[in-house]
Amino acid sequence: MGNGSRRGGRSPSMAQVAERAGVSHQTVSRVLNDASLVKEETRLRVLAAIEELGYRRNYAARILATNRSHRIGMVTAHLGLHGPSMIALGVQEAGYAAGYDVSLIGVPEFSAELLDHAVDRLSDQAVEAIVVAVAHREAAELTRSLQLPVPIVTVQGVAAGTPLSASIDQEAGAVLAVGHLLDLGHRHVAHLAGPSDWVEAEQRRAGWRRAHEERGLLPGPELTGDWSPASGHRAGLLIAEDPDVTAVFAGNDSMALGLLNALHERGRRVPEDVSVVGFDDLPEAAYFWPPLTTVAQDFAELGRRALAVALAAVRGEDDAVRDPIAPTLTVRRSTARPG
Repeated sequence: MGNGSRRGGRSPSMAQVAERAGVSHQTVSRVLNDASLVKEETRLRVLAAIEELGYRRNYAARILATNRSHRIGMVTAHLGLHGPSMIALGVQEAGYAAGYDVSLIGVPEFSAELLDHAVDRLSDQAVEAIVVAVAHREAAELTRSLQLPVPIVTVQGVAAGTPLSASIDQEAGAVLAVGHLLDLGHRHVAHLAGPSDWVEAEQRRAGWRRAHEERGLLPGPELTGDWSPASGHRAGLLIAEDPDVTAVFAGNDSMALGLLNALHERGRRVPEDVSVVGFDDLPEAAYFWPPLTTVAQDFAELGRRALAVALAAVRGEDDAVRDPIAPTLTVRRSTARPG
């Protein structure tokens, strides 16, 4: 970086960049806005001057000049869990690739007060759209009730065909998981479900039931956890006492981990005695013992989809409702034919 970057403790101006590059103020502005009317030689000369002087564009001035902030807001909860954190990361990475900043506000839980406060903070940053990661039914209802001058896009936990939304097909993922077990020869798959007030947990539960119905079978027993390994362990101790259970579909990989541990403690071998399938495909899932068969979700694609929906709405384009993203099944060593 050149020595002229902070003369007198002040950042260099656009006029100084123009003088150094030997171009007009308007030409510098065109380069900064990635306009196509600038010759490549001129563009490179301006970029070199920007680098030499250490010029940093004034954010407030940019908004005033273009009436655009190039900033998207996002509200989510439960960032300590894999799904919400990866959704937030996917949206942020997609925003960066599209030339947009993403302002993320994490709330401990969804309530009318907390959602209003988060939206107010994002509005103060002149965001062009807001993405809300929906996990609970209450969150979906609160999001639909918002009246804002900018588009609101809901991510995950929404029904297929919902306008201004992006999602991964949770029910289809559960059908893949349970169908895999039934195709191996298991007749009644037990389900360790997530919390009943989570939309995704209900969608995965629906897929578990649907996979049985499609084959004319009755599902196995159902237990409920809270997404944590501890709740999976508690449920696993109960499952281990039921000799009729030969396969379990866990609502996420963390609960599957606790389940595997409980089965091992009780002498039930996986997959010889009990097959186990999870959901999410955590990076650690391939290193569980045994390595976990699970449903993978493409969070990067979900982020791209959410940004595309938001930017289309910002441009005033009609909302083209897209099908949910299809998950995939990753088969590892935790599943086998019944012993």
